[in-house]
Amino acid sequence: MIATTGLNSLHIDCIVGVYAFERERTQPIIINIELDYDFAAAAASDAIGDAVDYDLIARGVTELLHERKFVLLEAMAEETAALLFEQHALAQTVRLEIRKPEAVPAAECSFVRLERNRV
Repeated sequence: MIATTGLNSLHIDCIVGVYAFERERTQPIIINIELDYDFAAAAASDAIGDAVDYDLIARGVTELLHERKFVLLEAMAEETAALLFEQHALAQTVRLEIRKPEAVPAAECSFVRLERNRV
């Protein structure tokens, strides 16, 4: 019973960007995260130990972005996907969209989107 769990619009203030002024202060990043996994055990047991814990997702991704101080959203997305696979052995597929609202003043946001499958 493959299904999806995740977080919409996780807001994290972090250092990210190419330009010197972006390396000096935090700016908002908004992340949508989806993980596909087999819900059968969680549905049967009703126990968090059999599920993907979205609180752990939020804490892990927030910690990564605070510590790593990425230059590119592409690198941020790849390392975030790797972290999610590492922390959530049940996850078979990870989908991410990372938005940077302050990147281009004339646009609502810049973004990267990726989908990775466990190998």
